[in-house]
Amino acid sequence: MGLFNVEIGIGHRDREDWETLDALVDTGASVAAAPASLLRRLGIESRWTQSFTLADGATREMEIGEARVRAGGREITTLVLFNDEGSPPILGALALEGLFLGVDPVGQKLIPVGGWLA
Repeated sequence: MGLFNVEIGIGHRDREDWETLDALVDTGASVAAAPASLLRRLGIESRWTQSFTLADGATREMEIGEARVRAGGREITTLVLFNDEGSPPILGALALEGLFLGVDPVGQKLIPVGGWLA
């Protein structure tokens, strides 16, 4: 369920180069996603492929890697899907949890939440 867009940074987990993206906050998505061409340009490698069932019921194999993600003033290494060109970048639930960020759908913003690292 896409809620609103936020600016995020994405980069290789071992480098300092970053790209800024306008990503859809989607609490119905498990992981973050970005265009495959961008991830490859940043040197992010696919670690494995996994089968996903899409909203329309279709099943699709997608590549997964690890990337650094920045949002809401916080940064983590998280899983990222290699998405099709033209598909929106996504900030999914796993990344939000790792960043200790909640979602305010009315105010359309991310909210820092408590956690043992927060």
